[in-house]
Amino acid sequence: MRYAKLKAEGFDVVYFWPSSFTWENRERMAATAVQYSVPTISDTSDDARAGVLLSYGVDYDLLLQSTAEYVDKILRGAKPADLPLQQPTKLQVVINLRIAKALGLRIPTSILIRADEIIE
Repeated sequence: MRYAKLKAEGFDVVYFWPSSFTWENRERMAATAVQYSVPTISDTSDDARAGVLLSYGVDYDLLLQSTAEYVDKILRGAKPADLPLQQPTKLQVVINLRIAKALGLRIPTSILIRADEIIE
């Protein structure tokens, strides 16, 4: 990515689209974004732990748990067509305060109290 160009063109934030490329390169991409003072956001809490400023998305731990329960029902004989469609029921906000500080950003208390996880 060309973060210097994004910054020069007035972009306020970069969104990391979930893909195998961003997953493999998230730490390097996040570090480079901080170097150029460009805040980053994504859908996954793992990205925030890897250096993205903020993530907002599905709580994958909860999703995997409900998926396991769904698979258990099928293995016990339930017909998949008879089971209700399941959708994520909880979204998770993770804020990386270390990155906010590096970018010179102050996260309002009203946002911090709503976060599911804060990385210091």
